[in-house]
Amino acid sequence: MEYGWYDLLGNIGVIAIIGSYLGIQLDWLDARGLLYSVINAIGAVFILVSLLYSFNLSSFIIEVFWIAISLIGIVRGIAQWRINRAESA
Repeated sequence: MEYGWYDLLGNIGVIAIIGSYLGIQLDWLDARGLLYSVINAIGAVFILVSLLYSFNLSSFIIEVFWIAISLIGIVRGIAQWRINRAESA
């Protein structure tokens, strides 16, 4: 079995997603926070890149949805950040 750079990237993505979930469970991250969504989106993109080299339809589908849901969180997080910034100004 060959281990390519894309496999490493996919593994980093898995670590990012699992790490962010662990961060929620240990109260290191806020599940509605911008950082959580960004970490999840990056992790899913990394996994998606690895799937381009070793395709699996089921994994591809879940990663596309993971990215889409993370983007919702990112948009909401940025909107909240802007509101907080405007209130403190």
